[in-house]
Amino acid sequence: MSETGVVVRPATVADLEGVVACSSALFAEDAGARDLTLNLNWPAEHGPVQFAAALEAPDRLVLVAEDGGRIVGHLTGSLSGPTPMRPITVATLGSIYVRPAHRGQKVGAGLVAEFRAWARLHGALYAGVTAYASNEAAVRFYERNGFAMRSVVLESAL
Repeated sequence: MSETGVVVRPATVADLEGVVACSSALFAEDAGARDLTLNLNWPAEHGPVQFAAALEAPDRLVLVAEDGGRIVGHLTGSLSGPTPMRPITVATLGSIYVRPAHRGQKVGAGLVAEFRAWARLHGALYAGVTAYASNEAAVRFYERNGFAMRSVVLESAL
């Protein structure tokens, strides 16, 4: 247990409703404000099946942050490689969300620390994450947690 009473742990099937709720909140708060091409209903429509499958996959990770039996955050991650082009295992932080009332209490940092430990345990030598350029708070969060800008993705509507 942490100083705040929040516990970060691997998700179970019993946590899926909370993970979907956090994912829905993330989509509404982040993608909904920054990417009009995203299906904001994805978490509700596809999340239960996708997150359940991730729980069973050895190269996928779903973590939850729990406070008094309530899921207050989540993190998803995956492993890829090695490949002939990039002959190392890479860990990708797919999504992270902490409910607003629990922000500023190191809950996100705890999720990232567990993700990094899992990645190292599975032989990853590199970890990456993608954030919207306009989400300056997320970029600062990732930088505080050891990530640095390495590449930039540029997009254009056609």
